[in-house]
Amino acid sequence: MADSIYNEEVYTRFHRDLQRRLNGPNIKEVTLEDLREPALASGMQTKFGSWGWRSAVSSRIAEKTVYLGSEKVREHKISDGKKNIISKAPDELDKVLHVMETLPFVRLRRQMGQNPDYNPKCNLYMSVADLKNHRLAYMWGNTLGPITKDPGPEFTLIHIPEEHHIRQQALMLPDYNTTLVLGSDYMGEDKKGFLRNGMFRADDMGMLGLHAGTKVVIIRDPKTNKLHKYGVFLFGLSATGKSTWSCHQLGLDWGKGERTLVCQDDICFLKSDGSAFGSEANFFVKTDVDKRLQEAMYNSLVHRSALYENVMINSKGEPDFLDENLCGNGRAIIMKKHLKIKRGRGPFSMKNIWYPSYNLPPLDELDGLVFAFITRRNTIMSFSQRLTPMQAVLAYLWGESSHSYASNPAKAGESVRTVGTDPFIVGSRAAKVNHFYRIIMDLVANYPGKISFYQYNTGGMGEIIEQPDPGGPKKIIRKTERVPIDTMAAIQRGDLRGTNRYEENFLGTEVITSAEGIDLSQYDPTKYYSREQTDDYLRDLVNGRRKFTEAVTEEGLMREIAREAEESYKIAPEKETKVYMSSVKKQPPPPKDKAVAKLTDWKPNPRLARDRGWRYG
Repeated sequence: MADSIYNEEVYTRFHRDLQRRLNGPNIKEVTLEDLREPALASGMQTKFGSWGWRSAVSSRIAEKTVYLGSEKVREHKISDGKKNIISKAPDELDKVLHVMETLPFVRLRRQMGQNPDYNPKCNLYMSVADLKNHRLAYMWGNTLGPITKDPGPEFTLIHIPEEHHIRQQALMLPDYNTTLVLGSDYMGEDKKGFLRNGMFRADDMGMLGLHAGTKVVIIRDPKTNKLHKYGVFLFGLSATGKSTWSCHQLGLDWGKGERTLVCQDDICFLKSDGSAFGSEANFFVKTDVDKRLQEAMYNSLVHRSALYENVMINSKGEPDFLDENLCGNGRAIIMKKHLKIKRGRGPFSMKNIWYPSYNLPPLDELDGLVFAFITRRNTIMSFSQRLTPMQAVLAYLWGESSHSYASNPAKAGESVRTVGTDPFIVGSRAAKVNHFYRIIMDLVANYPGKISFYQYNTGGMGEIIEQPDPGGPKKIIRKTERVPIDTMAAIQRGDLRGTNRYEENFLGTEVITSAEGIDLSQYDPTKYYSREQTDDYLRDLVNGRRKFTEAVTEEGLMREIAREAEESYKIAPEKETKVYMSSVKKQPPPPKDKAVAKLTDWKPNPRLARDRGWRYG
C-alpha cells in the first residue's frame, strides 16, 4: 500500500480546525420536533398519513468511502479509485472547513444505545442550503433515541449533499470519531456513518461490533412442555433478511406463551458473557414486504409514523412496496413500538413483538444462545446447516452470499464474501475474526450445551447461469427454486425446539434432512444437478474461499483459523475424481427416545487453552 497517500498531520490539523467551526453563527441547534415541519414540506403524504421522499442517490457510496488516519484504521488493499480520493483528501478537507463556516447547517444530537456502559452521543451537522435536506436529519434522528446522562463517547458526522457529484465521497477519520458525507443525499449514509464508528469504538472497548440483528425467542420444549428462552444473533449482508427474520414469528403459538421479540435488526455490540448492547431505537428496513408473510413489518410500514425513502407512491397517495420500477432499494424507517401482529379478536388483539430493551440478555438469563449466519445462494447450498464452533468461525470469516441476476446481471451467480457479512469494518478484517473466535470459544467452554450455530440459506436451489462467450453477457438457463418464507420459518422453529434432523453432507457440514411440518425432499441437490456439475460448484466454492482467506490472512489471521480453513477445502474433489453425493456416508437418525442435540460435539484443544489462558468448565 502506498503510505505516502496518507497525511496524518493534515488529519490532525483538520480535526483541530474543525472544532472551532462547530459552534458558528451559521449552525442552528435543533430538536427532532423542530425538524418535522421543514422536513414534511418537501415530502409526499400517503393515504396512511405516513410520509415519503425521494433521493437522487439511492444507495450507499461504498466504493467512494475511505478511512483516513493511522495505520490501524486503513484498509489493507484499496482500489485505484479510493487511492485517488485519499490522495486528494487534504484539498477536500480544506473545502469542508470553508463550507462549515459558510453554508447554513442544523445540528441534531441523538444517542446510540441504552445501557450503563456504552452510549455514543451522535452529533449530525446537516447542510440545509437546500431546504429539502431537513428530511435527512429528521429521518436519521428517528432511528436513535434522546440523549441521556449515560457515558458516551462523542461522534460527529458532517453531511453536505450539495457537494458536486463528481467529488462524491465519504471520508471517515476514525481516530477522531468524525465522518464526512459529501455529494450524496441518501439517508443510509448518516445511519451507517454513525453505526460504523460505533462498532469501531466498541471493538476498542473489548466488545465486538456485529452487523447482526438480535431477538429473544420464547418457545415450548415439545418433550417437557416447558417454555424456554433463547437469544438469537442473525448475521447477514444488507437485504438478505436480517430485519425479516428478526421480526418473524416463526409460526409460534402465542396462545401457549410462545413468541419472537425483536431487539435489533442491524447493529449490536457483543460482550464476553454472550449479551449484546443494542444500537438503535427504530429500524431502517427494505420495503419489499409481503403482507401475509411479514405481518409485523407490514403493519409498521402502513402506520402513520413510517417514513419512506424511494418507495413508489402513486398520485392517490398509495405506496406500493413491491413496485421497484424507479428504485430497487425502497427503504423506510419504521417505529419499533408499532411492530405488531394480530392474534385473536377484540380491542386487544394487536400484540407487540418488540423486546422491552435494546439489549440482548446475558447467557445466565437464557436457556440458550443461537448464532445464525444468513446467506443467499442459489445452487447446491442447503437451506440449513448445523455448524460446529469452528465452522461458525469460518462462516463469520467468509460471510458468504452471491450476486443475483436481478440486481447485477454482469456478476449474477458470483460469490461475494464479506468478513462477518459486515462491510463497515474499520482496519484489519483478521482482527475481527480473531476476536470473534476468542469470544465464541470462551462461550462454548463456559456454557456447555447452551450455544448453537447454524447457517441459513434464504436464497434457493437449482439455478443455472451460463456465459457463452468469456467476458460476454450471462444468460439464465434455469431460475432458482426460492426457499418459501414459511419453510424457512419452520426450519428455524424446529432448530429452537430441537426437533429437526441433520446428516453429514458433501459440504463438510451437517445439513438439514427433515423439519417439522414441511417436505424438504424436493430440495435435494441431486434432483437439480449431475455429479459433475456439483463437483464444479464445490471447486468454485472452495477456490473462492481459499483466495478470500489468503487475503484476510495477510491482515493477521490466527494460525488456528487458517489451518481449519485449509482443512475444510478437502470437500472439493480433484478434477479427475468422480464423487457421487449418494456415496457420502450418512449418519443414522437419533433414536426416537433420545433428545436431538442442539449443538454438535466440540472439545477444547488443551494446548490452545494453556497458551491462551482459557478457562473451561
